[in-house]
Amino acid sequence: MYAFLNTPRWWAINLLAVLAVPVCLFMGGWQLDRFGASVASHREAERREASADRQPAAPLAAALPVTRESVGRPTTATGHYDRNAQFLIPDRWLDGRRGFYVLTLLRTGNGAALPVVRGWLPGDARPAAAPAPPPGRVTVTGVLQASEDVRTRGVDADGGLPTGRLGLINAASLVNLVPYPVHDAWITLPDPPGALRAVPPAAAPGTGLDLKAFQNLGYTGEWFVFAGFVVFMWFRLFRGEVEQARAATSPGTAVSATAPATTVSGTAEPGTPAQPPVTAQEPVSGQAPFPALAPPRRSDMAADARKDRTLKITGALLGTALFALITYAGTTYVTGRQAADGTLIAFETLSDRTVQARLEVRKSRETVAVCTVRTLSARGAEVGRRDIRFTEPRDHVNTFVTVRTTQRAVGLELVGCRSATGP
Repeated sequence: MYAFLNTPRWWAINLLAVLAVPVCLFMGGWQLDRFGASVASHREAERREASADRQPAAPLAAALPVTRESVGRPTTATGHYDRNAQFLIPDRWLDGRRGFYVLTLLRTGNGAALPVVRGWLPGDARPAAAPAPPPGRVTVTGVLQASEDVRTRGVDADGGLPTGRLGLINAASLVNLVPYPVHDAWITLPDPPGALRAVPPAAAPGTGLDLKAFQNLGYTGEWFVFAGFVVFMWFRLFRGEVEQARAATSPGTAVSATAPATTVSGTAEPGTPAQPPVTAQEPVSGQAPFPALAPPRRSDMAADARKDRTLKITGALLGTALFALITYAGTTYVTGRQAADGTLIAFETLSDRTVQARLEVRKSRETVAVCTVRTLSARGAEVGRRDIRFTEPRDHVNTFVTVRTTQRAVGLELVGCRSATGP
């Protein structure tokens, strides 16, 4: 009964099942381990946050460079605020309200600057609404934070913001706005002055129960379901083969080789040729005779043809409408919202802190275009970001631009070009 298991088909089915089930279980366990690691790091981050208030403030030199363990640590720095290096970070939310951060660079003793988020204000990012930093030498104590990147929640990584606004708080952007080095970290003040509200510190990257962590949990369930599905399908195929084998060997389904026949004969009427006798086979036991199939009528065939033509015409119209909609949306985005287009021709790493790129920009003569480029390290981290404005009344600009970096860059990419939204 189980002789079918020795067929090549079932050898392939068994081999596939034997390989697929362990692989699915292994992948499910791996995803579950990753979710468990996220839970453990989240608990560790909560523990560090709870004990941060009891920790003494560390000097800036001792707190740098930023690590997963040092994020959230109280840090103190001494220097003077650069009143010409105050920037606004728009579209940041606090307690369900939209507003902006006020960031000022603090020049420390070694000449490098520390970004200090002095607080948050509601509404649109207006320079007149941001209070000026205190003059003279100051000592600030805040919570140490890691630089933001394109994966940080709530950031504007597209670039092209008006002058004096930033989408990301990181040294890669700031080194292209000031003529001195910037620490690859920032602090947020817990007790800001005046109308400014404190910006709550964020967890270290990769330590929270974010969407990626729950994706790992979902993938765990998917892999285990795949393993169960493989087992279910194997038993279903096996059961079907067994039932077919039993049906083939059952005596009730055997067909007799000599079925009795009945001869139908009739008497021909005078003047007509005699008809040959018609022999009708008796139906096999357990089966009914097959009825004669009537040929399709012409009216039915014509109706089916009309339905086919209607479906083809409807599909063609819907496809044409969808293509026109996509073309219109793409053209509107490129010519309307973008109003500018750029191409990266080439780039060259001039030094550990400088990269030169050649850009070709196409725009209308009256449009002020802004293009955003960013440089990447060998590990894929962003080490330089710059917005370049093109105010020339020309529709085609080919130029070289220089991007400063925080460390040696091996790659450069054009984030995008668009019309300027402000001065």
